[in-house]
Amino acid sequence: MTPAMSADRLLTWPDLTKRVQPKPDATVEYGPDPMQKVDVWLPAGRGPHPVALMVHGGCWQTEIADRSLMNWVADDLRKHGVAVWNIDYRGVDRTGGGYPGTFADVAAAADAMTANARRFHLDPRRLVAVGHSAGGHLALWLAARARLPKTSALYVADPLPIPHVISLGGLPDLEATAASPDNGCGTEVVAKLVGSRPDPYADTSVPRLLPLGIPQDLVNGREDRIIPYRLATHYVASAKARGDKATLHTVAKTGHVELIAPETSAWGATRGLILSALAPLAR
Repeated sequence: MTPAMSADRLLTWPDLTKRVQPKPDATVEYGPDPMQKVDVWLPAGRGPHPVALMVHGGCWQTEIADRSLMNWVADDLRKHGVAVWNIDYRGVDRTGGGYPGTFADVAAAADAMTANARRFHLDPRRLVAVGHSAGGHLALWLAARARLPKTSALYVADPLPIPHVISLGGLPDLEATAASPDNGCGTEVVAKLVGSRPDPYADTSVPRLLPLGIPQDLVNGREDRIIPYRLATHYVASAKARGDKATLHTVAKTGHVELIAPETSAWGATRGLILSALAPLAR
């Protein structure tokens, strides 16, 4: 029985990262830093292809993870007819990361899709953002950019519209994360991410930018030992209270790694959500 199928053992990071890694079809640079890149995964056919904008986690730290952590699920989506725009960004542990750099990178990487859509036969109108762990926060934040105050250093006039977000074991509420020492990222990293300002969460923490006005799906493992389950339930309650359509999908016998391992029931459920989200957007 494989680790993913075992009834009494959760996947560990080496269970995933020691596998042979599939490769993207192309890489796009959106800035001069080595982390300012996007990997493009293209399905068979001429397109234009529906797109999953993918954001990796790693506690907002480059040393912990980069975009390659998402290669296995990106390859799975490619096999199911979905193009993947898998972005990278400078973490808080890199020169230029933190506030505003990490957020500016994520925004620039997302917006670069528009300029490259024709080159790769992508259809940005058929789009869903998918983020894992800290990337769940960033994916939701990307969808909230239209609500940023004009006084914010992160404000842009015409951000890429994102019609649907799926967060996998995410950390959408930065204030709650900073107040939760049991979260696997710790609390000090949040201060590095948001910066020292009078109100550092006003343009960085998703609940402060609600309502997003789009469907939001949160997929969480009930046995996740890295991200406390309450962070998902509290965010969903907050989003619903502000009138958003937010749904929590709880997967039994699932930890944090299973959420991005393509053979698991958790990823199977997520793939189904992605395909369902894209289907109504088809021409």
